Formats: sequence, structure tokens, C-alpha cells
Amino acid sequence: MFDGNGHVFLAKRGSAARNEVGSWEFPGGTVEFGEKLADAIKREMLEEYGIDIQVTGVLGVFDHILEESREHWVSVTFVGHIVAGTPKILEPQKCLEIGWFPITSLPTPLSQISVQNLEAYRARARGGHPLANLGL
Repeated sequence: MFDGNGHVFLAKRGSAARNEVGSWEFPGGTVEFGEKLADAIKREMLEEYGIDIQVTGVLGVFDHILEESREHWVSVTFVGHIVAGTPKILEPQKCLEIGWFPITSLPTPLSQISVQNLEAYRARARGGHPLANLGL
């Protein structure tokens, strides 16, 4: 998610996160049975941060492989913005901190999938891809 100043929204994973505890991430979640992908991210953002978002595009589809814990997730990464609400932590066991950061100055460590997302975004920005023109 981007704000009007070209900053991105990140969350720091808490002790109840499934993996990569303490890492900063572009927030996401899981899909419930029968739920469409864009509806799932909208639901997750409302449940975890109290915000209503609009999905404006798809950055890409990524294999998120965590060798150490032998986990393999397929991650669809959406781009969007807030249409209502102010982000707040509603599930403190899953999220320690939140914030808006310039895309050129992100906190560390980033989760593995967030590193992949950032690399994909930067590659598209260099290539003049339409998703790169998001007010940054």
C-alpha cells in the first residue's frame, strides 16, 4: 500500500506469526475457502489493521520458499491504497509495529517475500512498467 507521499505501509511480524518473527513485511494473509484473492487481502487488512483498502493492481506472483522451516507459499502481491480508516494494530500477537516508510529507506530485516516484492517493484520501475507510476 502506498500513501500520497510515496511511502509504503509495513508491519513487523510478532511472536504469533507463522514464520520470520521480527521481520518487517508488506502485510498480507491467507485465503479462506471460496474467497477471491483480492477479497482476501481486503478482509485481512480490515481484520488486522482496521483499514478498508482498494486494490489497484497486481505486482506479481511469487514462490515464497523458506528452506529452514521447509515451507512453500505461493504469494500473489497486490498494490493498493487505503480508502477508509487509519492503520492500527488489532492483532498485537501477530504484529509488533507498523509504519509508513519511503521505499528507498525501509527498516530491516525485511521478510524474504518482502525482499522479493521490493526487487520486483524496482525492476518494473526501471522498465517503465505502469505499476511503477504510483505516485513515487
